[in-house]
Amino acid sequence: MKFIRILPIILASVLTAFTAFVALDTFVIPRAYSVVTDSPVTEFSEAETEAETSSEAVSADPVITSTSYTDDDIQITLETYYVNDTYVYVADVVVSSSGYIKTALANDTYGRNITDTTSSIASDNSAILAINGDYYGSQEKGYVIRNGVLYRDKAESGQEDLVIYYDGSFEIISEDEISAQELIDAGAWQVLSFGPALLEGGEVSISQNEEVDRAMASNPRTALGIIEDGHYVFVVSDGRTSESEGLSLYELAEFMQTLGVETAYNLDGGGSSTMYFNGQVVNNPTTNGSRIKERSVSDIVYIG
Repeated sequence: MKFIRILPIILASVLTAFTAFVALDTFVIPRAYSVVTDSPVTEFSEAETEAETSSEAVSADPVITSTSYTDDDIQITLETYYVNDTYVYVADVVVSSSGYIKTALANDTYGRNITDTTSSIASDNSAILAINGDYYGSQEKGYVIRNGVLYRDKAESGQEDLVIYYDGSFEIISEDEISAQELIDAGAWQVLSFGPALLEGGEVSISQNEEVDRAMASNPRTALGIIEDGHYVFVVSDGRTSESEGLSLYELAEFMQTLGVETAYNLDGGGSSTMYFNGQVVNNPTTNGSRIKERSVSDIVYIG
C-alpha cells in the first residue's frame, strides 16, 4: 500500500526529470555533427571568376569610412532610417560576384546548440558586413545549405525558404515541393530556413496580421533582399526599447518595398537581430529591452 501511495510521486519525479532533460537537450546541450567544409563545386560564372582573379592581382586598398566600404568588387553603404517609431539599419550592397554573399556557422561547426555572437562569428571570418542568419540550430528540421554544402535535408512541412543561387538570384521555395538535393542540383549556394517571405516580385507577400510563431507584433527584425542582379540589401531594425518600438512583419515588408526590393525574406529576429559592419555592431540588439547585448546565434550571413 505504501508503494502504491508513493508511485504517483515517483512517476511525477521521473516525468519532471525527463522534461528537464528534453529542455536541456533542445536548448542547452551542445551537439556537434560535422565541421564546416569547403563548397564541393564552384559554379560562379567565368566572368565573375576572372574578375575575382584580376582584382586579387591589382586591387587597390579599400576605401573605408564609418558608413561605407568600397573596393574593386564590393561596395557597401550603411544608412539609418527612423520609421514607425523604429530605428532601421540598411546596408546597401553591390558585389561583382555572388560568391561574396557567404554564410558562416558558429565555431565552424554544424550542430545543435553551438552558438556564438554575430560579431564574434563575423570577426572570425573576416567579414566586412554581417547579420544574424536563420538560427538553424534551434530546429530539428528545415533545409540547411551553406556555401554550397548540404548539411540538413529534413523538410519541414509548410516551411518557406530563401534560396540564393550561384548566379546571385533569389527564389522563395516551399520545402513541401522540392528536396534539398534537388536544390543543390539546381545550383543553390545558400538556403535559409526561417521566413516568411516578405516581398515577391516587388509586391508584399504577407498579410497585415501575419507573424512568426510566438512573436509579438513589434520586434527587432532581420531581413535580406535583392533589388537586381548583384545589388542587395541587408536590413536590421531595433526594437523593444523606449527609443525604438520595433516593426511588424508587414511594416518590415512595406519598408523594404520602398527601397525597391524585388524579393525579401525575414530571418531570425528578436534578441538575435544584429548588424555588424567594419568591425563594430551598429544596432542595439536586445532580448527584453532591459539591456543592450548580443544574443548568441547559430549562424550569420555576411559579405567578405
